[in-house]
Amino acid sequence: MTPAAEGPRTPVRVVITDDQMMVREGFSVLLNAQPDIEVVGEAVDGRQAVEKVAELAPDVVLMDIRMPVLNGLEATREICASGAATRVLILTTYDLDEYVYQALRAGASGFLLKDASARQLADGVRTVADGNALLAPTVTRRLIEEFSRLAAAAGPRAPLRERVGALTERETQVLALVAQGLSNTEIADRLVVAESTVKTHVSRVLVKLGLRDRTQAAVFAYESGLITPGG
Repeated sequence: MTPAAEGPRTPVRVVITDDQMMVREGFSVLLNAQPDIEVVGEAVDGRQAVEKVAELAPDVVLMDIRMPVLNGLEATREICASGAATRVLILTTYDLDEYVYQALRAGASGFLLKDASARQLADGVRTVADGNALLAPTVTRRLIEEFSRLAAAAGPRAPLRERVGALTERETQVLALVAQGLSNTEIADRLVVAESTVKTHVSRVLVKLGLRDRTQAAVFAYESGLITPGG
């Protein structure tokens, strides 16, 4: 008997949150045109977004920042603190360091500007759904500087450095490379190991540090002082 062919990948389920109807409808059209993405709900503010996540358990929430009732940063914080498996992808017109930093601190898995192309938007949804980090290239450099400035202003970081001490030397290397934005393939090339080995190290780092994903690992690396600009 011939084995059945492997079926198509289950579509990434998305909830779109924005207080502007035209934005929500536009994103819905763009994403529903993708065979592997399905928009399952919309929310007009952060409070509705939190409720939709609890009701629908989507894979990804596209989250605007400036909204009435509950803003996107607070909604992201609530969603991530709830323990939901849903990933948050921040979408905004505001290319401002403070929003990027606060969004990632709140638990967002990615940050994309609203002027991104349809392809970038769809790829961004897939990226965060797979547990990877996503940052708009235009904000990455300033984000690193912002992390370092705010972390330095916070004073001693001994407790965070103690948590780094729980990692092996190789896991610490992998964490540093993740924080620099390298993919598993790039890390494998850099360390001359198999990509599967890198995936194992990344998983162990997340478990040991109690982090959600690669984005949060990058946040931790900067805030602990493991990585500094140019480091």
